[in-house]
Amino acid sequence: MRILVLGRTGYLGRHVVAHLRGLPDTHLPEAGRSSTGAGADLRVDLAADSPDRLAKAMAEAAPDAVINCAGATGGDAVTLAEVNARGPAALCAALRQAAPRARLVHLGSAAEYGPGEPGTKVTETAATRPLGPYGATKLAGTAAVTASGLDAVVLRVGNPVGPGAPPTGLPGRVAALLREAGAATATATGTGTGTGTMLRLGDLSAYRDFVDVRDVARAAVLAVTATGPLPAVLNIGGGEAVRVRDLVHMLARRAGFGGRIEEDTGAAGGSARSAAVSWQCSDITAAGEALGWRPSYTLEESLAALWAHGGAGTGDTDAPGRDATGTEGDRAP
Repeated sequence: MRILVLGRTGYLGRHVVAHLRGLPDTHLPEAGRSSTGAGADLRVDLAADSPDRLAKAMAEAAPDAVINCAGATGGDAVTLAEVNARGPAALCAALRQAAPRARLVHLGSAAEYGPGEPGTKVTETAATRPLGPYGATKLAGTAAVTASGLDAVVLRVGNPVGPGAPPTGLPGRVAALLREAGAATATATGTGTGTGTMLRLGDLSAYRDFVDVRDVARAAVLAVTATGPLPAVLNIGGGEAVRVRDLVHMLARRAGFGGRIEEDTGAAGGSARSAAVSWQCSDITAAGEALGWRPSYTLEESLAALWAHGGAGTGDTDAPGRDATGTEGDRAP
C-alpha cells in the first residue's frame, strides 16, 4: 500500500509516519515543500501549487491513500486561509484528477466547533461556530474535503499533547517555560527545581479536551487502512474536559517546579480566547464505532512523555507554523 503523508515533518505528521512505518507492505513516498529537502521525492506545497501542479505530483506518487497533516496554527489570516482552506481544496481537486480512488484522511480541528456548552460533549453533528480565522479556515478545509466526492474522512482533533509538543501549543510552551525556570534556578542556586521563581501565565480557567499525539497518529493509521466507507467526520480527542490550570500544575509537578504559578489576564497570549472559548470537549463515540479507536494514554502519561522528551518540538521544520498541532484556545496563555 502506497500512503502519501503531507505535512510529514510537522508535530502530528512525524508521529503518523512513525506509526505507518510499523505496517507491513507499506511504502511511504516522501513529499515536501522543497524537492531538495531531506529525502523528499516530490515537491508539494498545498498553499501555493496549482491543482494541475499538485495533480502531476499525485500522479507521480500514485498513492493508494493520502494523509493530510499539513496545516497552520499561527500567522495572519492570509496564511491561515492559504494553508488551512485553500490547501485542502486544491488537494481534493488534484486527487479527483490524478488519484480519484485514493482514500484521503484529513486532520481537522475541534476549533471548528467553536465555544462549547459547559458539561456537554459535542458530537460530529453539532453546529460549527468557530471563533477567529484559525477555526474558520480549518472549517473551510473540512467543507472542501467532505464535499469533494472522494473516499475521504476528516479527523477533528482536540488539543494534542505528548512527546515533541511544539511551543505553539500550551503544553509545549509551558514545558519550555518550566525548563527555562529550572535552568535559571540551577545557575543561581545549584538546584533545578525552580524554587523561589514565579511563572506568570494567562488565564488558565478554560477547559480543553487533550489527546495524546500518539493516539492521534494511531487514529489516522486506522482511518487510512479501514475497509469500507467511513463517516465524513470523526472526533479524535481525549473525551474528557480538563481545566487548563490542572494540566499546568500536573506538568509543573512532573518538572519538580517549586516556584509559584500566577495567572495574569493581561499576559501575552490566549486570555481573551480562553474567555470566549471556555469549554471544549468532544464526544468520541463515533470514532470507537467506526475505527475501534479509543485513547490509550492518560493525560499523566502524555505529560510524562512530553517532559521526558527533553524539549519541545518546533512544529513543521519545513515551514514554521505549518502543522496541524492544535485547536483554538490551546496556544500558550
